[in-house]
Amino acid sequence: MELNVQGGAPAAPFLGAQDLFETEHDLDLPVDVYVRESPDERTWTGHHDDHHVLNISAQAATSTMGRELALHELSHMLRHEEGHASHVQSTEEILFLALAGKTVERRTLTHCYQIANHMKDIYADDITLSVGPTDKLVAFFESKLAAALADQPATVPPARDLEFDGQHEPARRLTAASDPEMTVVNASFALALLERHDLVAPDHRLYDLADAATRDAPGIDLHGFKRRFKQLQADPDPSDYRKHLVDATRAYATGTEQAAD
Repeated sequence: MELNVQGGAPAAPFLGAQDLFETEHDLDLPVDVYVRESPDERTWTGHHDDHHVLNISAQAATSTMGRELALHELSHMLRHEEGHASHVQSTEEILFLALAGKTVERRTLTHCYQIANHMKDIYADDITLSVGPTDKLVAFFESKLAAALADQPATVPPARDLEFDGQHEPARRLTAASDPEMTVVNASFALALLERHDLVAPDHRLYDLADAATRDAPGIDLHGFKRRFKQLQADPDPSDYRKHLVDATRAYATGTEQAAD
């Protein structure tokens, strides 16, 4: 696997991630890594015909999770090269199938994109956790969930409704504070991933934090979303995966489920 690091950050986290990844996997295309100064995004990737791109903030690259974040993104690249259903399915198509003609808040639409991303992350992390260390992950999720709970707004300003027509792009978060509903979904994702890989004890503090999150957003089914994430099949048929994601989107946005044909 060819990996080229650009920018001013040390190459060690990326080379360390490469070493772990190559114990069991390889990428056909080279990877160009760009270290960005902006801390607004932690990591994001691009896929091209002849290479992959990993963008990462300098803050993330030099953090204690730098190697793990890079390994996670390499796993996304492998899923893309494999043509895995989770990584080739268009999220816009799913939102159109699930929400066409329905009126939803813009922030809800943004959350639906995040749910789709969580499903992709489950499949990427199935690879990540098979080759990399797991000791930091539980503490990372615990820290993030505790911070989100502390950051909840007293009131959430009303969001503009819109009728989904398949043309709208996800908006940035409306407030600086965490969104209570999405915090519950994030908690369900964290618990699902950790339980999927037997990384958390039943009495771990994460469960108390997740329960606290549901008190701020009782309309979101924590256990239902945890079940959706945890029980994702390793190699789903594209049609089955599409139906699963449509159901999850409808369950979150409208409180109903009816899979698309």
